[in-house]
Amino acid sequence: MKLTFRWYGETDSIPLDYIREIPGITGVVTALYDAKPGQLWKEESLKRQKELCAAKGLEMEVIESIPVSEDIKLGKPNRDELIANYAKNIELVAKYGVKCVCYNFMPVFDWLRTTMHYVNPDGSNSLAYIYEDFLKVDPKHLHLPGWDESYTEDELQALLAEYKNISHQQLFENLVYFLERIIPVCERCDVNMAIHPDDPPWDVFSLPRIISNEEDLDKLFKAVPSTRNGLTLCTGSFGASRNNDLVHMAAKYAKEGRIHFAHLRNVKYLGDHDSFVEAGHLSKMGSLNIAKIVEALVENGFDGYVRPDHGRNIFGEDAKPGYGLYDRALGACYINGLFEMIEYKKGENK
Repeated sequence: MKLTFRWYGETDSIPLDYIREIPGITGVVTALYDAKPGQLWKEESLKRQKELCAAKGLEMEVIESIPVSEDIKLGKPNRDELIANYAKNIELVAKYGVKCVCYNFMPVFDWLRTTMHYVNPDGSNSLAYIYEDFLKVDPKHLHLPGWDESYTEDELQALLAEYKNISHQQLFENLVYFLERIIPVCERCDVNMAIHPDDPPWDVFSLPRIISNEEDLDKLFKAVPSTRNGLTLCTGSFGASRNNDLVHMAAKYAKEGRIHFAHLRNVKYLGDHDSFVEAGHLSKMGSLNIAKIVEALVENGFDGYVRPDHGRNIFGEDAKPGYGLYDRALGACYINGLFEMIEYKKGENK
């Protein structure tokens, strides 16, 4: 296992000097955040990113993410050109030592919450999805936390209209079409593709979601059998659905060699519907048994990359929601301790 930490490049409020002080961290998970989906990445920018990390003794082996253009998801006539650009970006990141690319195939919204600052009983605040608040959202006049600046209202409505005739099966077929052209490049370049699950794992605004549960994953891995076609096991995303058995899924896909990357975080269910709040990483702070999930990973041979995922804002920190320093650093230490203890018990860490 390699413990990593998300870093948003030179504009990140958390410097690499702080990240490397977190016990157990071997590298960062990053990307080129000024590149739009479908564009070729600039080699000089990636080279600088790599050099900045190396200067602090940190690896840069995971990219999160190389975004997939909506035109590829929609299966538009220009998708072959865009997929060719994606392949060139895979080749480029491989040149600089990247071994894993986390990506998603969610239409329009690659995550959705109803509030960025849910106040927890302990005074911390975190991201949350409140079912009753979601019902109040007008799809024709969308104003969503974290998304108001992503598109103009007209752009967003036009994009939503394009998806009206895209079924779950059509979106899935477009994903397979994409992977059938990308995976051979990954095999040649020694790069794993790790798809991120839908967040949350159900349809929103009538947009199809196709990576939400075990059945979806089995269908994908059957369609594109290469183990380069793998998974980012995001416990918070899969775990938002009360129907997903995360311990079972961790064991199953680790044993199959499909989990290349793991986002470990906890969620706490609220009420009887789909509401949840992102809790602290410890098992007892939420509704997921993080300790048993980690045990399932270790017992079934997982040796990929891990990072603490969304944290709360604590200790008075006013950081990017989900991506402050303190709670994610605490999460990293907790995760590191779980892996160390389970590996000791298994006899792998003496």
